[in-house]
Amino acid sequence: MNWEQIKGNWTQMKGELREEYGELTDDEIEQVKGEREQLVGLISEKYGKAKLEVQKELDEWVNKR
Repeated sequence: MNWEQIKGNWTQMKGELREEYGELTDDEIEQVKGEREQLVGLISEKYGKAKLEVQKELDEWVNKR
């Protein structure tokens, strides 16, 4: 699966993303609307991680789908 497919199936992916990043609220995930860069920034801010680290984590998460 690639990011465009994730974005296209955002409604289904939100639950899986919530399992992976439990500190994110439903509202925060909804506001991202599948935009990868916004999600990277949100996770980076919420978890105190570098953006490159979050990008790598998201790439791995996408590849598992």
